Amino acid sequence: MLEQDTPARMLVCVVEYDGTRYHGFQLQADKPTIQGEIERALEKLTGEKSRVIGASRTDAGVHAKGQVIGFQTRSALKCKSFMDGLNYHLLSDIAIKATRKVDINFKLRREAKNREYCYRILDSSIRSPLEQGRAYQVAKSLNVYAMSRASQALIGTHDFASFTQLGGYSESTVRTVYDANVRRQNDLVLFDIKADSFLQQQIRRTVGALIRVGMTDIATEDFGQIVEAKKYGLAGPTAPPYGLYLTAVNYDIDLYEEEK
Repeated sequence: MLEQDTPARMLVCVVEYDGTRYHGFQLQADKPTIQGEIERALEKLTGEKSRVIGASRTDAGVHAKGQVIGFQTRSALKCKSFMDGLNYHLLSDIAIKATRKVDINFKLRREAKNREYCYRILDSSIRSPLEQGRAYQVAKSLNVYAMSRASQALIGTHDFASFTQLGGYSESTVRTVYDANVRRQNDLVLFDIKADSFLQQQIRRTVGALIRVGMTDIATEDFGQIVEAKKYGLAGPTAPPYGLYLTAVNYDIDLYEEEK
């Protein structure tokens, strides 16, 4: 399966995973991570030690339906065989949904047009066994209309310092949000957001502030002032990770295009 004379090529995969038992996507010493599991599966499949890159570094406990990874390989396996082989070696809480070849110089993070996340909230005083570890339970019924109105303040290019951790940030805290909304789906309240990229804990802190709006603890105007304040750690509290899902990373190319 490993052909030393074969030129290296770049493959990208769409990955779905349940993040419950993992310490995030990014590799950590002596802790289970999504990156670590996929790299181990790759070595079992090809005999190569390949470094996997993720389009978005999800935190511990965060789930994904549309994470995108990339890696270089000299294996002669076709893309379909890569997908099937990786799924064979991976545990049941990680699955490769699509695999395709891209240009060897493809920049996985830089060429992503945007990233989409969804946060799931169960606003009920009665627990749901089927949603445990899948949605954040809030015992009080939420005002979804007020939350959706407040979320519109996120759209556009803003300094989102208020929605990340305390202390200095090593990079710009300016991000562009293309879409944001809050909607009800049966017993769940869903917060959807699409942006060029996100700061650490940005979405979970945003959800924490939006829940305060939904509980009428703060007004929609107060939420807008949090956005404008640009003050580290002002938003919150931070919602737990298990309600958060990376739903898509979008590119100019079709990641589900089959190999010809």
